[in-house]
Amino acid sequence: MEIRLQKYIADCGVTSRRKAEELIVEGRVLVNREVANILGTKVNPAKDVVEVDGSILDLSSVSKIYILMNKPRGFVTTVSDPEGRNTVMELIREVSERVYPVGRLDYLSEGLLLLTNDGELANKVMHPSNQVTKVYEVKVFGLVSPKILRKLREGVTVDGDFLKPLSVRPIGQLENKTWLEFTLGDGKNREIRKICEAAGLTVDKLKRVAIGNLNIKGIAPGNYTYLTRQQLERKLLKSYESVRPSVLIKAKKFGERKLANDESYVKYRKETYLDVMKSYKEKAQLS
Repeated sequence: MEIRLQKYIADCGVTSRRKAEELIVEGRVLVNREVANILGTKVNPAKDVVEVDGSILDLSSVSKIYILMNKPRGFVTTVSDPEGRNTVMELIREVSERVYPVGRLDYLSEGLLLLTNDGELANKVMHPSNQVTKVYEVKVFGLVSPKILRKLREGVTVDGDFLKPLSVRPIGQLENKTWLEFTLGDGKNREIRKICEAAGLTVDKLKRVAIGNLNIKGIAPGNYTYLTRQQLERKLLKSYESVRPSVLIKAKKFGERKLANDESYVKYRKETYLDVMKSYKEKAQLS
């Protein structure tokens, strides 16, 4: 039986199906000792010999592993990083089989992350057509007014791409910051940060708490646990039941505190966050 080359590579635990497509286009994949750089190429696992970067793939030798991690802040969600930053792979060094992250949480984000060598399961989680919901708790600077909340719920257009969450609700109001819960269906790259920034908001903290009804309750940052495929599939089909109730937005405070779309918060965005924090630290040391 023939299957697409990128699916076979993913099923062998090399990387995700999307990344496998990149390897194919880059000419890093051989089929029967010939470069196979055309997407759509099919192989018969029982007959064809597939190599990636010189290593022969063997589907029968791969044990499927499913890891549920609570990713800490300050780690990149990649197998390696050209900038030399810490990667989530450093947190699972004792895992014998090669696994890879399913989707991404950026360097400053934290929370639920799946790692596996099951390409089919990874594709099921990531592909937008499957509409696997992803829930995030997001702390933004300032107070979120009803008008701002309405804009977040209605969606925004960024670089020609319309981004709209399935739901947004306030779950906590601090003195100068607001906690929001976002539920996404597609889960596009940096979607929440793009939505917030397009609405004039600046994210202070972003944590993914659930994929489907799979959550990280009881798992400390940097730790992980093993799951079976059956456990994962059962949880992915269900919706997350949040334990945090919605809070009432206290409109009377808007005249006393800065709104979340105040321009003074822009300096705390991801692009300048580390430089700003370094500057504050240096000033504190001098004083």
